Amino acid sequence: MRLRCAVLDDFQGVATTVADWSPLQDRVEVVSFTRHHTTEDELAAALADFDIVVTLRERVPFPASLLDRLPRLKLLVASGMRNSVIDYAAARANGVTVCGTESSSTPPVELTWALLLGLARGIVTENEALRSGGPWQSTLGADLHGRRLGLLGLGKIGGRVAQVGLAFGMHVTAWSSNLTRERADEVGAELAASKEELLATSDFVSVHLALGDRTRGLLGAPELALMKPTAYLVNTSRAAIVDQDALLAALHEGRIAGAAVDVFDTEPLPAGHPMRTAPRLLATPHLGYVSRANYERYYGQAVQAAEAYLAGTPVRVLG
Repeated sequence: MRLRCAVLDDFQGVATTVADWSPLQDRVEVVSFTRHHTTEDELAAALADFDIVVTLRERVPFPASLLDRLPRLKLLVASGMRNSVIDYAAARANGVTVCGTESSSTPPVELTWALLLGLARGIVTENEALRSGGPWQSTLGADLHGRRLGLLGLGKIGGRVAQVGLAFGMHVTAWSSNLTRERADEVGAELAASKEELLATSDFVSVHLALGDRTRGLLGAPELALMKPTAYLVNTSRAAIVDQDALLAALHEGRIAGAAVDVFDTEPLPAGHPMRTAPRLLATPHLGYVSRANYERYYGQAVQAAEAYLAGTPVRVLG
C-alpha cells in the first residue's frame, strides 16, 4: 500500500513539476493542494489520510492541537531550516519526524529592491495609467543616490540589501538591538545610535529582523511618527514586527510617503482586508522566497527527505 503525501499551499500548481518526484512514485502518492486551508478543522479533515506533509515556510501552523488530530502523519517537511509555527515537542510526542530544506536568501533580497524601486519611481501607478490611457507621467520619482537607507537588521539578508544600497550611491545606516560596529563595518554601513535615530533620519527604511519577543511590535504608532513625511517603509520580513493598524493609519493620513509590504498578519489576505485598498501602499502576496530556484530546492529536497525517512535515515531533522 502506497503512502500518501500532501503538498500544502501550492498556489501556482508547480510543486510536482519543478522537482523530480519519480524516486517516490512506487511508494508514495503525491497530492498537491492549490487552495489554502483557513481553519484548523478544515486542515485536520484534509490531512487525515496523509502520512507525509510538505509545507512552505511558516504559512501553516502545526500546533499540538492539530498534530494530535493527525494520527497517520509520520513525516512533516518544512521548507527552510527554521520554523516557528511547528510545535516540535508535540511532533515528537505524536511520533512525527520534522525535516527542513535549504533555502536561499537571494530571492528576498531581490524582492526588497523590487519593492523599494517600485515605490520610489511610482512604477505601479505609472504602468496602470499607461495601460488604461490615463495621464502621461503623474508621479515625481524619489531619488536613491545620495539618500539614506536605514536597515532594521543587518543579518544575511540585510547585509546584502545594504550592499545594493551602496551600489546605488546611498548612505546606509543600520540598527538592531545586538548589532555591533564590527558587523556594520563589514558591509560598509554606519551603525545608528538608536532605532529612533535611524527612523528619524532615513529616507527609506527596510525591515530585516527575525520575529521574536524583542521585535514583535517594534514599529508602532510612536515609531512611525518619527519617520519623515517624505520617507518610505519596506517590510519583507515578518508582519508582526510592524503594527498593521498603525501603518494603515500613517498611510491614510499621509504621515509617510508610502510603504511596500510583502507580509501580513493574516495570509492569504482576506478579500475585504483594508491592506488591499490602502493608499500609498505597494503590496505583494508574500513573494519573498517564491522563485523558481528556491522552489526547485524546496521540493527537490522534500523528495530527498521522504526518501531518507523511508530508508530509516532522516536528514535535516528539525526540533
